[in-house]
Amino acid sequence: MRSARILLAAVTSVAVVSLSACGIGGSGDSGSQSTANDGPVTGDVTGTISFETWNLKAKYSDYFTGLIKQFEQQHPGAKVNWLDQPADGYADKLSADASADSLPDVINLSPDFAYPLYKKKLLLDLDKAAPDAAKDYLPNAWQGNVMPGQKDNYAFPWYLNTGPYFYNKKLFTDGGLDPNKPPTTYDELAQQGLTLAKNTNGAFAMLGQTPQIEDLGLYGVDLMDPAGTKFTFNSAKGVKLVELYKSMYDAKALLPEALSATYTGSGKKFLAQQVAISSGSAYDLQTFRTDAPSLYANVGITAPMTNTGHANMYVQGLSVAAHSKNKATAIAFGRFVTNAQNQMAFAKIVTVFPSTAGTLNDPFFTQDDGTDIGRVRVASAKQLANGINYTPVQLSDQMKTVLRNELANAMLGKSTPQQALDNAVNQCNQLLGH
Repeated sequence: MRSARILLAAVTSVAVVSLSACGIGGSGDSGSQSTANDGPVTGDVTGTISFETWNLKAKYSDYFTGLIKQFEQQHPGAKVNWLDQPADGYADKLSADASADSLPDVINLSPDFAYPLYKKKLLLDLDKAAPDAAKDYLPNAWQGNVMPGQKDNYAFPWYLNTGPYFYNKKLFTDGGLDPNKPPTTYDELAQQGLTLAKNTNGAFAMLGQTPQIEDLGLYGVDLMDPAGTKFTFNSAKGVKLVELYKSMYDAKALLPEALSATYTGSGKKFLAQQVAISSGSAYDLQTFRTDAPSLYANVGITAPMTNTGHANMYVQGLSVAAHSKNKATAIAFGRFVTNAQNQMAFAKIVTVFPSTAGTLNDPFFTQDDGTDIGRVRVASAKQLANGINYTPVQLSDQMKTVLRNELANAMLGKSTPQQALDNAVNQCNQLLGH
């Protein structure tokens, strides 16, 4: 199933570009600072720091302006300069700053954006610099910012998200399925998909997307070796998942046009009631209400399919530049922005979820208020308590394209599922330098 990055990007249409392809430079040690990761950072919270976000100023200026003002009032000797970059070109801007050794003090990064900066030793190891911080956050959110093969974290967890799945109860009924029992595992998805296809003779499909890397993780496939140095998703379990999708494709339970390079995505096909199940967000539910009332009347909400018992979790964080001249202030501000009170306030104006320990137990996340956003919020919050960020931070956009193309070959019978995954793994490992 499609598991697109459903973060604040769903609100701001953030373009996701892999930094690993941007030629990030930087010496990793300018010589102007003491060793960046040698222990706890101490000192007065004073001096000027820069704080960079990603396409947030247009809609959330009041929130961040107030947040900065409050921090500066609590620390009279500190000043925060807020920098907000547009979605387009954010990766290039980070790359240029990294090459010039001029990264902002506090930087809004997702784990895949943090990875190439971490490799160049441009980010502060927060497990060492702020050893008392981890307890304030959900363990899985803290772990989501731990780099491959490491035990240490390179970002304070900020907001989280996860995608519920929508299904069309009428199409389930028309396909001979129980509208009150949507699939909970990929094996159930395939079984129900084949039943639906048999009963409808291709009038509509069960789903409209070939598997992505998250699906392999949700199925229980080991995506990389323990050290995070090589991709390993061409295992027997990975092959089994591709075989399930192949069986659905052959039976027309998987929309054939999903293999097209110009495909518009399963979300639009779900809106057009051409597929019976698709991932989405609260904003999709609002769209169904206004643009497809007949669909909205029959929409069910369910947790994502998973064979591991853990939903997919999307993570954003705040990293601290290793060469910040005011590390104590940068750390204090990063923790301030991501504390429980401020994350809760942010979650109430944006459809995201806090990463702080215990906050998801608040009634705001456990009690349905009857609204569309409320329905999805409660359903999603349940998934985040033990969610996992399955997507390897090493996976570039080029590698995603490789996987998509090889899986299309498997669906079309141009290669076996094993050959397709072998080809994808080999090409991805070559791109990693192996």
